[in-house]
Amino acid sequence: MPRPRRDSHMLPAKERMENAFWELLADREYHRITVTDVVRMADVNRNSFYYHFSGLPELADAAILREVENIPRPATPQAHMHLRPETEWRFYCTSLLEQPEQRRRIDRLALLTGSNSAPELRESLRDFMRLTFISLLDLDPETIDKRTSMLINFSVGGLISILQDWAAIDGDISVEELMDEDTAMLVMGLYMAMSKESLRTYWRRAFATERPLPNYITASLAAPAYA
Repeated sequence: MPRPRRDSHMLPAKERMENAFWELLADREYHRITVTDVVRMADVNRNSFYYHFSGLPELADAAILREVENIPRPATPQAHMHLRPETEWRFYCTSLLEQPEQRRRIDRLALLTGSNSAPELRESLRDFMRLTFISLLDLDPETIDKRTSMLINFSVGGLISILQDWAAIDGDISVEELMDEDTAMLVMGLYMAMSKESLRTYWRRAFATERPLPNYITASLAAPAYA
């Protein structure tokens, strides 16, 4: 069996086929994409396709998983405990929105919520995003409590909703527009609530200024802690 070509200027065959999947999905409905379309666009033969994938569904899953796994991850709560939520949020938004590669990644994932997608693609996106949250928070998927599971599902649903609107807001949204203090508090508070860190400690750090605490935060600090 001949060795695969290793031209330095060419991406590996598997990656070229995944890229072809996204280009084809941008052009036509998922159920109209064929293996022939993929191998032609990726400049590989059918044997190469079936060496890597059992069929189009497996190619789609591999392409989706690669993009989800390569989205910049926010630092763990332990890493930035000395920073304010606004600063943490700025770190994340900058890495996500100011790098062309990451913008392209969001564009691709947004295709999964568009008219060319299919229920199975949306389901894969949801599952992979959920697994990514679980991994990021260092949780055991077999022992996640109902409260944390609900928060993860809520977060995944919110991100998918943003992807659905991405075509309308892309180009009009900047890092500065995402720096709204209330948004930072909400996002980081939700993240902390899912993590193993103390939410009470987070809110005290978040409002470590001269300004008074909002009533809903004061109430949450006074409430009994969850076990």
